[in-house]
Amino acid sequence: MPTRPHSSAARAVRASPPEPQDADVLGWDEAFLGVATDDPEALAREIQDRVRAATALECSVGIGQNTQQAKLATEFGKPAGVYRLTYDTWFEVLGDKPTDALWGIGRRLSQRLADVGITTVKELAAADPESLRGPFGPSTGPWLVSLGNGNGSTTITGTPYVSRGKSREVTFQTNLEDWDDVRRELAVVARRVAADVAAEGREAVRVTVKVRFAPFFTSTHGHKLDQPSADPEAVTEAALAALEKFTDRRPVRLLGIRAELRL
Repeated sequence: MPTRPHSSAARAVRASPPEPQDADVLGWDEAFLGVATDDPEALAREIQDRVRAATALECSVGIGQNTQQAKLATEFGKPAGVYRLTYDTWFEVLGDKPTDALWGIGRRLSQRLADVGITTVKELAAADPESLRGPFGPSTGPWLVSLGNGNGSTTITGTPYVSRGKSREVTFQTNLEDWDDVRRELAVVARRVAADVAAEGREAVRVTVKVRFAPFFTSTHGHKLDQPSADPEAVTEAALAALEKFTDRRPVRLLGIRAELRL
């Protein structure tokens, strides 16, 4: 379980079944563990000891009755601590927090909630799910109220993560003003992405090109491959076709490519 110093690396979810430990990896530095135990704090300290022994790094562990509680608890455990968040303590800890304190609610969604008079977690929890179907959608509205009440997934599958894409980007020290240079540099990035795709034994189905123009305006365009492929020439051809969809010819600060992979 790799981590960085004082990161939110491990999130232990206390669940009834299954008795075997399962893990969902969220990224290179964090994961959910599904565990049945009467002493989750002791297990959390064991996890910290094992991470420290393997990496010489500290980590924080959040304990909860579902994934949202565990993830948020990790933030309260920083740095390098253990924290438990449950339904019993949910409103005491989070009730007066703004809605974007919840996992899954960002700044824009929080502002939309504020527009309908909901600014805190406890206000969201007390909202009528039916009243939020109109402004947020038939599924999202009730889901938001559920989040406010501390609900989240209790399923930890342990299924290995399969990436949906491979991407690379490069920022230039000097802006590229000649678009022949832009095409040449994009081809270099495309071949690197193709190599990443091939290394996984996968095939690209679509390529998206990101261009950041000086002084920081960013735009993207995509192009579908004629057929799934990891061939460098096919990926490069698709990337250059996507690049031709850009009509702006201002100096370029950054180029990026993302290859969407066939599942």
